[in-house]
Amino acid sequence: MPAALHRLSFEKPIYELEDRITSLDAAAEKTPQMREESRQLRRQVSDMKRDVFGKLDEWQIVEVARHPDRPMTSDYLSLVFDEFVELHGDKTFGDDRAILTGFAKLERYKVLVVGQQKGKTLKERNACHFGMCHPEAYRKAMAKMRLAAKYGLPVICLIDTPGAYPGIGAEERGISQSIAESMFLMSQLPTPIICVVIGEGGSGGALGIGVGDKVAVMEHAYYSVIPPEGCAGILWKSGEYKKEAARALKLTSQNSKRLGVIDDVIY
Repeated sequence: MPAALHRLSFEKPIYELEDRITSLDAAAEKTPQMREESRQLRRQVSDMKRDVFGKLDEWQIVEVARHPDRPMTSDYLSLVFDEFVELHGDKTFGDDRAILTGFAKLERYKVLVVGQQKGKTLKERNACHFGMCHPEAYRKAMAKMRLAAKYGLPVICLIDTPGAYPGIGAEERGISQSIAESMFLMSQLPTPIICVVIGEGGSGGALGIGVGDKVAVMEHAYYSVIPPEGCAGILWKSGEYKKEAARALKLTSQNSKRLGVIDDVIY
């Protein structure tokens, strides 16, 4: 999919400068003036990114949190952890790909990782239900967390979901109960739990793996009781008011920290 399709409106000035830099670098013969212009533009891009992303409003932060090129659980598993060994299935119904679980090493520590996965390609996104978990996903997570407690291993949860899957099958198999049971288990687990919202932290879908000793949110992620569109539909009867809903929900990482919902913001 072309990168241009993923460009957000407020990023337009940044991409225009980067396109100019690309054209300068691609020139067959570079003059000293062109090299100097390229150097100055790179500095300007760096300053502009710092300025633009330092002034995002609530809805723009939601857009960044949902960006399809944003790093997801599979990226963190390859970049942060070593020796990841995936564990599958809930031993009851099936293996929901919306949650990845497995043992890994974080520097010298052995840990259990539980992370929600949205998928990168369309095929993978469909398999992962775009990061929306069915009951079997939470039951898989609970089974592996019990295993971590048995061996005395810390649990690291990576949260990235717009919410739990809202389908009939999920309701029939007890999505609400599985989320409640997972939250209760995490509140009682005798091993340390660290939860990090790496993208979207939407509703009960996020809370299902969001009860920890320490909870943090990435700077340009959000943590909310409901996605802005759902809130707008309830309060204003129209998704057109999603920006107003985002402001009303105070869903940014800084607001969550100020209100005492989370422990830290990761910059």
